[in-house]
Parts: sequence; structure tokens; C-alpha cells
Amino acid sequence: MRKTAVVTAGTGGIGLETALGLAAAGFSVTVVGRDPDRGARAVERISAVDPSRPARFVQADLGSLGQVRALAARLADDPLTVLVNNVGAMFPRQTELNGVEASFVVNHLSPYLLTELLLPALKAGAPSRIVNVTSGAVGVAKRVFDSVEPPGGYYGFHWYGRAKLAHLAHTLDLARRLDGTGVSVFAADPGGAATEMTDNTLTDPAIVSPALRLLWPLVRRRFERSTSGSASVAARPSIVAATDPALDGRTGVVIGADAQPHAPFRAATDPRTAAAVRRLSEQYAPVPAHADGPSD
Repeated sequence: MRKTAVVTAGTGGIGLETALGLAAAGFSVTVVGRDPDRGARAVERISAVDPSRPARFVQADLGSLGQVRALAARLADDPLTVLVNNVGAMFPRQTELNGVEASFVVNHLSPYLLTELLLPALKAGAPSRIVNVTSGAVGVAKRVFDSVEPPGGYYGFHWYGRAKLAHLAHTLDLARRLDGTGVSVFAADPGGAATEMTDNTLTDPAIVSPALRLLWPLVRRRFERSTSGSASVAARPSIVAATDPALDGRTGVVIGADAQPHAPFRAATDPRTAAAVRRLSEQYAPVPAHADGPSD
């Protein structure tokens, strides 16, 4: 069977490097992004890896759940071997997308919804893998999921971490729910790299809580060190999660920045967190009853 992969936010940075790595591993790769010009350049680079397997670009704004649904409809007809949910965004100021807090939309609801809608294609392509990109920022997240927005003030880095924590909890829960279906689920932590997201946000002290702002020179230096690596190195955990035969038959594994399996962040393993995140996901990104989603 032809090996196929979809990489969201795959036209630049870590996503593009992930797509290049998958192409080198023998996959026919589709990259998703907003900008057709960037998409065309990405397709040219990916296709050059092996011209016998030309890449494809599909345009979609993953900040719009409507466009996520349209994207899934375009991709759903063919078996899918690998889905890499690479999309991520951090917002220095509180922002809403269609009335929902933006960080939660982009970092959790969007990949959650795309994955749920593509489960039939992933099952048809089994053995297949889902790779969800996580972040060390989960360690600074508020662990309350009674609503999309946590209590207290808005601090972009912490809210980004909370959305990533929600998605990591979902990832581990999804691995449990899909166990035995032939679809394995992994999280991949890229560590850090110099990307558009980090360049545009991590220089603003408003993204951290007031306590950390008092230590901003130290915090900023730590951010600078953690985002000084190359995108190609940061893509390695996603590529390993998607392709390493040593992971055959395994699921619910976190691949760390060193491209090795690691124990998941403890807060993400709490079944109460998973249940709360699932309630929010179903409320704000409902999946049609006919979708071939997992069930308990």
C-alpha cells in the first residue's frame, strides 16, 4: 500500500522539515497551510526528495474550525498512513476566533477535530500513526478545564501551555480509545527552534505572569536558549514518532526533544483532565454522529 502523510502547518519551519523527513522515508506527503505561495515552494522542495512521489499542498486556515471541516472532507476519501498535527500558535494578547479563545482553538480544538474526522481514513490506512506535537510549556499551564478560558489574567505563554496540555491529555486518551484498531497515537516534543512563532512572541514580557516578568531578563535568556536550535533538529521527534519501526505496536508514547521515548507529563495522565478536555472538545468542536470516531 502507498504510504501517505499529512502534515499541518507544513509549509515552513518544523512542519516543512517534518514533511521533508517523511518524504525521505518514502511517504507521499500533503502539506497544509494558509499561503499558496509558501505551499508551492514547500511542494517543490518536498517533491525534489523523490520526484516519483510528488507532494501536494492543500490550503486551509487551521484557526477556522469550518475550514478544518472542509479540509477533512477533502482528505477523507483516501487511506492515510500518518497524520502529523504540527499546527501551533501563541498569542501575546487575548484573541478570539469565531468567539472562542484563539490559543485553545489552534493548539487543541483544530487538531482534535481534524483527527476525529480523519479517523476513518487512518483506520483504512492501518497500521497508521497520529503524531501530535506537544511542548514543554505544558509545565506552566493551569490545570483547570471547566471552561475554555482559565480563571485569572491572560498570559500568552501560560495559555499556550494550557492548550498544549489539553491536547496532550487528549492524545493519551485517544491512544487508549484507539488501542487495538491499528491506529497508534504519539506525542512529539520538538524542544525548541527559531521559528516564526517564537520570533514573534517570545520577546514580549506580556506573555508571562507578573511574577515571571519580575525576572524577565532571566526568562528571556532562557527563551532565547531554548529557541536557538534548527528546525531540522526540532523536527526529528515528529519524524521518529511517525516512522521508527521500534515503535510498531506501541501507542500513547511521548517522543522527547532527544528523539527518545519519555514518560508523559504527569498532569496529562489524569483521567479527570482527559474527561474535562473531552467535554470541552465535544462542546466547541462537535463531530457529526456519522463520523467513525472512537468510543469508550
